[in-house]
Amino acid sequence: MSAAPPVVGELTRTLATLLDLERRARDAASEAELGFLLVNETVQLLGYRQAALWFDDGGVRALSGLVQPELNAPYAQWLSGLFKTLARSAAEPVQVLTAETAPPDLAGAWAQWWPAHAVWIAMAPDSREQNPRNRRVPAALVLAREQAFEPAELELLREWIGAWAHALIALRARRRKRLFGFGYRDTEGALPVRRSRWFRPGWFALLVMVAVAAMPVRHSVLAPGELVPSRPQVVRAPLDGVIDSFLVEPNQEVKKGQPLFRFDEALIQSRLEVAQQALATASAEYRQTMQQAVTDQRVRVQLSALAGRIEERRTEVAYLTDQLTRARVLAPQDGIALFDDPLEWIGKPVTIGERILRVAAANEVEIEAWLPIADAIPLPAGAPVQLFLNAQPLQPVSATLRFMAHEAVQRADGSFAYRVRATLDHETEHRVGLKGTARLQGDPVPLAYWILRRPIASLRTTIGF
Repeated sequence: MSAAPPVVGELTRTLATLLDLERRARDAASEAELGFLLVNETVQLLGYRQAALWFDDGGVRALSGLVQPELNAPYAQWLSGLFKTLARSAAEPVQVLTAETAPPDLAGAWAQWWPAHAVWIAMAPDSREQNPRNRRVPAALVLAREQAFEPAELELLREWIGAWAHALIALRARRRKRLFGFGYRDTEGALPVRRSRWFRPGWFALLVMVAVAAMPVRHSVLAPGELVPSRPQVVRAPLDGVIDSFLVEPNQEVKKGQPLFRFDEALIQSRLEVAQQALATASAEYRQTMQQAVTDQRVRVQLSALAGRIEERRTEVAYLTDQLTRARVLAPQDGIALFDDPLEWIGKPVTIGERILRVAAANEVEIEAWLPIADAIPLPAGAPVQLFLNAQPLQPVSATLRFMAHEAVQRADGSFAYRVRATLDHETEHRVGLKGTARLQGDPVPLAYWILRRPIASLRTTIGF
């Protein structure tokens, strides 16, 4: 048998090389492996000195002879500019380039980086492609060498690039299905396979999202809160004066009738002594006038005036005696004395009716919260309230809503909020005055509304829609 002609043998080797490259492209596990195969192994089909792979969404991805290109290097920067210019201006997907046909702003550095001849091949999909999944981001390959490229070589290169681009599309589609395709399975070296012809992972994910968004949850808001006495007895100043001393400490348990504090008694005592002396003088003058009235009828007319003066002095003595008794203030009930530092009150002049402290029963405690205007959701009567104390956040205090004020008031920090009071469900061992964060729960609402309520409210206040 005669040997095969040299031309047939060369074509057979070229075809075998092309088939081997296509198989390796299909078996590639990553885009980096595909890019390395394209720029380094294409030399088996046709000779070249340099190769570069470029993507519109990532710039230069692979360079021949390099594992990882340095994008900030001057060569990579020059390549990026060349690729971008050709991607905008090239009319054909395959374009043979020389220093003379290159863009003017890039032709000056051609001899520094490339040999005389190059070919630029665009891997953008056909514009007539109707399947959006097969439409990829524009990419391009460039090969450079000293000799000009023959038409046969360009056709062979076009065939290899088409097979390589198809492998890239399949790889990216398989990766997307691994991420989002609940109804697909991924086998090594094969495209994803559907489990059911009726199953659509996109619709399934959408239905799951709608179901989760419509899931009812209790509408809840957070507000600063604290434990306060529910029915405290307010102790006010019974007279005008200066507080002399406190007889109890803050948060001390007191009994009914126990002295709490006292006023300075020196002024009242001196006024009482003066009043008593004036009463004694008026009484002595009245007795002397009575004795004279026995012998002198004209003196009798003065007795009624002197008697009135005695009653006036007696009333003044009784009033000052009562003031002296009230100068020591007593506890109105059993409970805990609630007030600030006593040193701030000692020596301070107060007026009658001014609040000094409160006495609250130890077991009469409730929650007071201040609900900001932006979080004033509808709260039905008896809504559950929980107070997470800063001191013990893992042991919330449960309560039931008693009332919510209909009008917001200004607080010490300048903000406006609604006062909320809640009755405790069970007695607590926590003392009055502990602060924390209260969670108030309203009626059930969809989860989507619970998540988007504040953003929607902020958007409406911003754009007025």
